[in-house]
Amino acid sequence: MDNAPPLSGRRGAASLLDQTRDCALFFAGRFGLMAVMKLRQAKIVRNTKETRIAVSINLDGKGKSSVKTGIPFFDHMLALFAKHAVVDLRLRCRGDLEVDAHHTIEDCGIALGQAFASALGDKRGIRRYGWFAPRPPGKKMVGAPPAVACAARAEAYVPMDECLARCVIDFGGRPHLVWRGLDAFSQRRLAKSEKNQDMSSAFRFGLAREFFQSFANEARCNLHLELLYGDEPHHIVEALFKAFARAVDAACRHDPRIAGQLPSTKGKL
Repeated sequence: MDNAPPLSGRRGAASLLDQTRDCALFFAGRFGLMAVMKLRQAKIVRNTKETRIAVSINLDGKGKSSVKTGIPFFDHMLALFAKHAVVDLRLRCRGDLEVDAHHTIEDCGIALGQAFASALGDKRGIRRYGWFAPRPPGKKMVGAPPAVACAARAEAYVPMDECLARCVIDFGGRPHLVWRGLDAFSQRRLAKSEKNQDMSSAFRFGLAREFFQSFANEARCNLHLELLYGDEPHHIVEALFKAFARAVDAACRHDPRIAGQLPSTKGKL
């Protein structure tokens, strides 16, 4: 049995702090910081003369959702976003749908972006950038060594039958949306037969853009969305929302290597 005298005073306090720190770092690395950090949650209520919205989000959730906006197809998109971003989302919106769907979709993007900004807080310890995935076959980084060329870029590719969508995101405090590959669809005039086909055809691609623009503005993120190819309206929108979800999931994750640190050389995001 160790007969060394017990530590006291400053030495004892320092030893206790070291043990506490080591324990915290162990759990941080083992359980992704969940054991030593509060859950990242936010609630936003936004009421205007056009919409009344209440949204709550838990970034450390299980992918559960309850969404009612009055637009079933949009509800479906937000539900699959929560599922694939692995966040818990509850959203209620009563909008002036007698006018059109624009106000509802745009304002939901505003409220959801505000919820993300609030839940992320000062963004210490997060990865910040989106999904790190290999480049598509045949694509190489010019001048990069093989290890870099094969390693990673901040992007999410999601296929949906004949469609392929890509999303890249950076929660760096700078709002900007890039919307590529959809110009031929976004403001295209719908034929009467298309409007009567299904809700995904009536859900104009321009409305999806308004949602993502509003989210990027309020979450203060760079958001790059691109349709690489695709034709069927439902598949295109769903692939975009799923790619968005996967990129958000990766960007919001904690990186135990930078626990408590800002992922920026500026010292603020």
